[in-house]
Amino acid sequence: MGLDAGLAADITADVIVIGFGAAGACAALEAAATGADVLVLERFAGGGTSALSGGIIYAGGGTSVQRAAGVQDSPEQMLAYLRREVGDAVSPETLRRFVDESPAMIDWLSGHGVPFDASLCPYKTSYPNDKYYLYYSGSEVSGYGREVAVPAQRGHRVKGRGTSGKKMTAPLIASALRNGVRVEYLTTATRLLTDAEGAVIGVECRTLRDAPARVRSRYHRLAAIAAKPGIYYPPLRKALMRQLDALDRRYGTTFRVRAGRGVVVSAGGFISNREMVHQHGPQYRHGLELGSMGDDGSGILMSQQVGAATDRMGNISAWRFILPPSSFTGALLVDARGRRVIDETRYGAAVGNRLVNQHDGQGWMLADDERMRTAIRRIRTEAAWFQRAQFEVMRRNARRGDTLEAAARAAGIDPAGLRATVEEHNAAIASGAPDPVGKPAEFTESVRGGPYWLLDVGIKPSLTNPCPMLTLGGVVVDETTGAVTSTAGLPIPGLFAAGRTAVGICSESYVSGLSLADAVFSGRRAGRHAARVPEQATAEGT
Repeated sequence: MGLDAGLAADITADVIVIGFGAAGACAALEAAATGADVLVLERFAGGGTSALSGGIIYAGGGTSVQRAAGVQDSPEQMLAYLRREVGDAVSPETLRRFVDESPAMIDWLSGHGVPFDASLCPYKTSYPNDKYYLYYSGSEVSGYGREVAVPAQRGHRVKGRGTSGKKMTAPLIASALRNGVRVEYLTTATRLLTDAEGAVIGVECRTLRDAPARVRSRYHRLAAIAAKPGIYYPPLRKALMRQLDALDRRYGTTFRVRAGRGVVVSAGGFISNREMVHQHGPQYRHGLELGSMGDDGSGILMSQQVGAATDRMGNISAWRFILPPSSFTGALLVDARGRRVIDETRYGAAVGNRLVNQHDGQGWMLADDERMRTAIRRIRTEAAWFQRAQFEVMRRNARRGDTLEAAARAAGIDPAGLRATVEEHNAAIASGAPDPVGKPAEFTESVRGGPYWLLDVGIKPSLTNPCPMLTLGGVVVDETTGAVTSTAGLPIPGLFAAGRTAVGICSESYVSGLSLADAVFSGRRAGRHAARVPEQATAEGT
């Protein structure tokens, strides 16, 4: 259904941005910088999944933070590594542009109040504690990474206690408001509106802006609880979402917004839409929804309704982190047959992907007595609270045995297969041969005396040791402008997308920080081009 030229909208703006997470805030800032009148439609209170995240931004090639920390890096080394991780998710030209713009991206974020710190983490970890803010956030030091590039720390953690994503989104939102961006909170975009030619010219919304103050206040409180801790306890989130839906049905009203230049959809992915997950990636059905309630696929579905093409919808990132403790770089990750799964220094998303897609989601960490004792000591000083909690759950549920065979039988693993794996591993170290799964020699250590521990790191339904997951696919966009592409391969006039709503830098594989970095990169791109007046865009062929 279109929005006829003669039908007045309730609100007008040059650029409409759907969603006020990192991608939406960056889009709004760039559009406002051109002088455009920008309106953001935000379902909750702003921040989205970005605010719930660890606040890691993947950047390199010689950023100001890297230089302050004494890290040697170059665009060439960063590009060589990312070529391996990104694959063909974007064109070589787009990846080159992302890399070349990386140092300036950190400076741009700093200019909008996002805090960084150059304290360098001295050990391999999945996420640094509050002492450190620059680290190896991917597989740079693994054999997989070293085959193509010299390792460099590129995980820029936004400075703040705990998972610090809110220390990124809050300054960006504040800067957007200072720069004249308008926001309609408690407002859900429900449909994109088009003209007779199929150009997107507006958005239909449902809002609680006119509801009584007590209702709005209750909605905010329930939504905050559903976001966190609700993310870690799905039954609580579902119960709260039912209450939120009931408030919306009773008090919500509908209105329309007309966009004079363009609409940017930055509404997240679809990990919170279990039907879509089952449709596109059923093997990931046991994962924890690593996202806000707004990651329900609505941005993707609305775009599809006006003709958008989608891609890589089955690419879902499953995170099974086995570090910290750093001593587990020398442990062995094995499957039900007792065989090695992957280089244990690889990033957790690579570990999770391998477990889900090649080992039926089954995996155990094998540690001898000395390694386990070291792990228990190190976890106290190396880990954040949630990492200590995960380790404690695995330790308490571990299976042990005085011999490898006894430990294997206790865990339900093939004893002969585990014995053969350990003997092959130890023999390679003794002879100086390469590690059987490519782990660098500096991390390989022989399996010594018992008792032996097998810690279950499998991927299955679990409230105590869940496997976080997020979606990587989305609508197809023009990589120069961020314009959404139709199923016919043509740009849809007036429609742009960014962040996890769109296919982007991290849509093939994921390392920590690559999604937030892509949110900044794609959000700024979409905001700039959405703000161009139609005549200018036509003249420039965009």
